[in-house]
Amino acid sequence: MRRLQPRTADGGLRPALVGAVGADVPARRTAHRVRRGGPQGRGAVRGRAVLRRGPARPRAGRHRPVHLVTALPIRDELRGMSPYGAPQLSVAVRLNTNENSYPLPDEVVTGVEKALSAVLRDLNRYPDRDAVALRADLASYLGHELTTANVWAANGSNEVQQQLLQVFGGPGRVALGFTPAYSMHPLLAKATGTGWIDGQRGDEFELTVPSVVAQLEAHRPDVVFLCSPNNPTGTALPTEVIEAALDTAPGMVVVDEAYVEFRRPGTPSALGLLPGHPRLVVTRTMSKAFAFAGARVGYLAADPGVVDAVQLVRLPYHLSALTQAAARAALAHADVLLATVEAIKAQRDRIVATLRGYGLTVADSDANFVLFGRFRDQKAVWQALLVRDVLVRDVGLPGWLRVTAGTEAETSAFLKAMGELL
Repeated sequence: MRRLQPRTADGGLRPALVGAVGADVPARRTAHRVRRGGPQGRGAVRGRAVLRRGPARPRAGRHRPVHLVTALPIRDELRGMSPYGAPQLSVAVRLNTNENSYPLPDEVVTGVEKALSAVLRDLNRYPDRDAVALRADLASYLGHELTTANVWAANGSNEVQQQLLQVFGGPGRVALGFTPAYSMHPLLAKATGTGWIDGQRGDEFELTVPSVVAQLEAHRPDVVFLCSPNNPTGTALPTEVIEAALDTAPGMVVVDEAYVEFRRPGTPSALGLLPGHPRLVVTRTMSKAFAFAGARVGYLAADPGVVDAVQLVRLPYHLSALTQAAARAALAHADVLLATVEAIKAQRDRIVATLRGYGLTVADSDANFVLFGRFRDQKAVWQALLVRDVLVRDVGLPGWLRVTAGTEAETSAFLKAMGELL
């Protein structure tokens, strides 16, 4: 039998690329630097976890590498890049992309089918250009006395954030995020010609008011990204940190709340800060708590002026009639869809407690995932879990891995595999 080379932590996607960015991009910790190129390397750090050897496992089909033809006249800042994405591998337990592991309930499937059927005969016509009915439903779901004028929707929160950078960023302007954080933010900045600054977190990935104020005063960014809960660390921000950013930053403050439905009791949403803060934008998604990742629906809540501004750059009829109909049907069953949230939180807390019992360092989490370490070589741990048919995420932080909280069975499989390794 032919011997197969083991997978790398990035799925073998970029062996020929130099300075590639995208999946599992390392968080750069250089103090207060504008990012000019690709990521730094991922060294290992000292840790207490020691791996036991596991059986070899042949790999499934790998992704075809992406090669950019340098002879094409692409923009200079895009050279050496590769598309964003996590490995999509055939495994029994896939816990690497923070999806909701629970399929849609039958009544939701039926509701979506009926909604789609109702619009099929009109697909010869363009959809509602401004998705007014969907925005009204989203405003109703959010509460806080928000109206249609406060809400905008697009194809995933990434598109929403890209539109924000097109409007408030761009050439000659800069955005700042506090790394480690969501790795798409600097990529969106680069794609829109916006400069990027890596702000810094504390040794335990925390953000404090004095640190945020000092960094924003030093750099005066046009757009600030705050993730609450933060990806990949999982922790939510105290209200006073967001307020400090609003009081200090001269430009827009974008709070990415993709995982907010999973927050622990007593953790506030930034939606409560919208009144009186016209430069605050809160972005959300239906991909996580709503288990609607395949539909690609994201949205924002903000001052009506922000909603008017993003419409200056949105593409014509950007949100299809099918997407709008499916999203509205899902929102009509919000109580059913969100019923899985508590079950997922229970598995998250189980993961935290068990991994700490194994002697690992585990970050507190308000999301549907857990960051854990510290390993001497997180790539070896990633590979060893994959051998055991469990796929987690190497997020590029030396010594750390991230695992999604899934079903009880998925959690058990992951914890069993970890127990075998330690």
